[in-house]
Amino acid sequence: MPFKHSLVLGVLAASILAFQAGRSMGEGGVNSLEGMIRIEAGSYERGCADCRLADAAPVHAVKLSAFWIAETPVTNAQFRRFVEKTRYVTVAERELDPKNFPGIPKDKLRPGSAVFTPPANPISLTNPYAWWRYQPGASWKHPEGPGSDLKTRWDHPAVHISYEDAKAYCDWRGQRLPTEAEFEYAARGGLKNKKYSWGDELKPRGKWLANIWQGSFPDKNIKEDGYEGTSPVKAFPSNGYGLYDVSGNVWQWTSDWYRSDTYQTIAKKSAEIENPQGPASSYDSSEPGVVKRVQRGGSYLCSSEYCTRYLVAARGKGEPESSSSNVGFRCVKDDSSVKNSSPTPDGGRHENAATSKQIQAGAGSSRSGGGGGACHGRISRKKQFAGLREEAERPLYSSR
Repeated sequence: MPFKHSLVLGVLAASILAFQAGRSMGEGGVNSLEGMIRIEAGSYERGCADCRLADAAPVHAVKLSAFWIAETPVTNAQFRRFVEKTRYVTVAERELDPKNFPGIPKDKLRPGSAVFTPPANPISLTNPYAWWRYQPGASWKHPEGPGSDLKTRWDHPAVHISYEDAKAYCDWRGQRLPTEAEFEYAARGGLKNKKYSWGDELKPRGKWLANIWQGSFPDKNIKEDGYEGTSPVKAFPSNGYGLYDVSGNVWQWTSDWYRSDTYQTIAKKSAEIENPQGPASSYDSSEPGVVKRVQRGGSYLCSSEYCTRYLVAARGKGEPESSSSNVGFRCVKDDSSVKNSSPTPDGGRHENAATSKQIQAGAGSSRSGGGGGACHGRISRKKQFAGLREEAERPLYSSR
C-alpha cells in the first residue's frame, strides 16, 4: 500500500477513534463518566406518608430509566477547574443592576451571598432572618466572605451556587442536573420505604451518618458529628448505591420547578408516572409570586428541633438566582447518551440494594420528620436587599 494512502487511512482511523472516545466526553475534554455511578432502571415509591411534610405527600409510584449520577456533590476543587477552564463568574460574584433593585442605595448593591450567622443565645424559630446575613464578597471562593478561603476545604462541596451556576457546570461536563425523581431514587440507595438514606433509625449504633445539626438550633451546634459547617464529601458512609452526601452537608439543586402541590397533582393522574420532569411552572403556596426550583438532601443546618429535611423524601426549594453557604449540587447523565460505557467504579451494576451492616442497623425507629417551613426555602435576592429601603445600615438576611 502506498505510504500516502496508509497515512490517510491512519489519520482517518485515529479520527474515528477520537470521535468515539469523545462521545462520553464533555466540554474541554472532561470525562463525563469520571466519578459517576450507573443507576439501573426501576420503580419506587416516592414521597413520605408519615413525615408531616405536606409537599412530600401522597406517596406515589415512579418509574425511571437508567442514568448515571455523580457519587458526590461537586467539590471546590472540581468547581475551581471549571472556573479556570471557562473563566465563569458565579451569580454571587456578579455586579448588581440597580434597575432590578429599585429603592436601594447603589453603594449597597455589592456582589455577595447569604451566610449562616448563629445568634449568641437561643431565639425564637419563627424568624429565619435572625440567623442569615447577606454578606458582601461571599462566594464559592470565600464561603464566609472576605478573609475566608478554601485552603482546607478543596474536598468540601462548592457552596454559594445558584441554579444558573450549577447548570452551567453540568453543561460544561456534558451532563445535566438531576430531576427530583432521579435524586430521590438514587438517594434511597435501593432501600424501600425508609425514612433516611441509610434506614429508619437516625443514629444507628450511636453513630451519625450525615452532616446535620446537633444541639440547640440556631445558636449552638455541639458538633457530635465532628463538623460545624460543611464537611469533606466522603466524610460519612455512602448509601447502598455508593453515593455520598445524599442527605445532609449541602442542599443540592434539581432541574424541577417547585410546586407545593406537585405530588397531589401527580397522584390523581395515574398509578405510575414514568420519568417525571416536574411541573411546567413554579408555585409555592407559602410565598406566591416567587419562582423556585426544587432542592434535595438537606444540609448541615437541618436540625431535629427545626428542620428535618435530611429525610430522604423531603423536598427543599430555592429561588434560582439565590445562593447561600449551604447550597451546592451534583450532576447526572442520561444512560441512553453513553455509548460503550465503562463499568461502575466497583465493577458492578447497581441493581437491588447493596446493604452494609451499618445500613441494616438502621431499622426500627418510629421517628418522624418535623416542619420548619422556612428551613429549606431561599428568599430571592431582591428580598435579601429589601431591608435597605428602610435602613441603609441594616444587616441583611436570607432564609434557610
